[in-house]
Amino acid sequence: MSSSSAGTPGIGGAPPSTDTGVTARERLRVLLRDPARLWQYFGIPIVVAVAITLTVSYVSGQELIGREERSLDTDLLTALALQHVRLGLTVVFWVLVIAIPLGVLLTRPWAKPYAPAFIGVANAGQAIPSFGLMVLFAIWLGTGETAAVAATVAYCILPVLRNTMVGLNQVDPSIIEAARGMGMTKRGVLLQIELPLSVPVMLAGVRTALILAIGTITLGALIGAGTVGRTINSGIISFSDPVLVTGAVAAASLALLVDWAAGIIEDFVRPKGL
Repeated sequence: MSSSSAGTPGIGGAPPSTDTGVTARERLRVLLRDPARLWQYFGIPIVVAVAITLTVSYVSGQELIGREERSLDTDLLTALALQHVRLGLTVVFWVLVIAIPLGVLLTRPWAKPYAPAFIGVANAGQAIPSFGLMVLFAIWLGTGETAAVAATVAYCILPVLRNTMVGLNQVDPSIIEAARGMGMTKRGVLLQIELPLSVPVMLAGVRTALILAIGTITLGALIGAGTVGRTINSGIISFSDPVLVTGAVAAASLALLVDWAAGIIEDFVRPKGL
């Protein structure tokens, strides 16, 4: 019994554990044969490590006054970086919660006439300069994290909304008709056919929104939301090159690392064959 089930993967339940090992080895072989994929997996972390090393070396060679030392405190920088990532991920969570269901609704036949209006509103959110958007939401909601997150959500919602709609609209209508002819409900067609086929396009939108969120939330420091933007702002106010360079490198490194992680996750969650 056990030998039979081991020899027939995919029959009688979940595939055996050996399939996972084979898949991992196949991924590794493809990776080692493709320089572009090698760069995708290892290049960005190396670049970030080199940038951070050079920055630490530069700052260590400078004479820092009290305010600069406080701004460059390791514990403070770590806390600001973690807050930065947390707020960025919070933004992406709310973007997904809002944009994906809305994108699905706007691709339904009864809602398509309203799609241009919603896309226009989302376009307006990104057309307004991000700093201006931060100020507007700070006036409305008060300074702090809530206003920064809300403003960044408004700024980042367009890529996910647009890509969700594009992904669903590009599904071949004949596939949908065939599924309906086989007795599938509209909900079943959406969940089992339309959304899975739209995943690659939707993931591209999510990745774009993630990078926008990590970059834009830096401006939250200007309305009291912290993030590594606080270090940049301190460097500007105090005319301190070491503080300014440290904040800029930290912000750029976070954006690069998040994009790197998103690219790897995108590779693994994309449905096989798409």
